[in-house]
Amino acid sequence: MKNITRCLCLIAMVLGLGAIQLTAADAKDYQVTGPVLEVAPTYIVIKKGEANWQLAIDKNTKGANVKVGDKVTIHYTMVASDIEVKLAKAAKSEKSDKK
Repeated sequence: MKNITRCLCLIAMVLGLGAIQLTAADAKDYQVTGPVLEVAPTYIVIKKGEANWQLAIDKNTKGANVKVGDKVTIHYTMVASDIEVKLAKAAKSEKSDKK
């Protein structure tokens, strides 16, 4: 009985990890290349054309030990941090029904 319980727990863990990897894989990967203008513990600034791009970095960012002047290619994804919902306006047919 203990072996069956352990086996079921192991299967649940593997399926859970697989689900986490699938959601991370759904996010589209982008990249930007340019010279490094500034490096801080929480962000990096690079020059892309005429614009300066500031991208967040953290302890999990691979290759974050760059110096000002290095030319880098940064791979990133866009992830929502907060979603504010505003209700859509009522359709015209609903407004005319209220008259």
